[in-house]
Amino acid sequence: MHKSAAEIQFRLNAAPPRPRQELPKDVRRHAIGRLPRVAQVMALAIQFQDMIQRGESRDYADLARLGCLTRERMSQIMELVWLAPDIQQEILEFPPTTKPRFPISEVAVRRIAAKFEWAEQRDLWRNLKQNSRLD
Repeated sequence: MHKSAAEIQFRLNAAPPRPRQELPKDVRRHAIGRLPRVAQVMALAIQFQDMIQRGESRDYADLARLGCLTRERMSQIMELVWLAPDIQQEILEFPPTTKPRFPISEVAVRRIAAKFEWAEQRDLWRNLKQNSRLD
């Protein structure tokens, strides 16, 4: 049997750089920084809950496998859907920040979500925002 080799040569042309588009000033101001981690995780919890309700996933274990998360972490994330709807909305509306740490942590919010009475959650939320100087 005879071995043969083939050589293929080709040239890669880099795409020409696209002209940079300037964003309007009001959009640029909001695009600076990143969303606080707690807002990102809140949005993820709502998305996961929606996937279960629509039948795209059977349960949290499916979602954990899909997201390459442990079941424990998935449970922690999903605790956020127990928050009163107005608190969830406030968290989702947090503005982007340039600070390395946002004053309200996911752990602090999960402690509030562990309370079953929305009135108690709202009191704790108000206190957390005051202590974090967000009010």
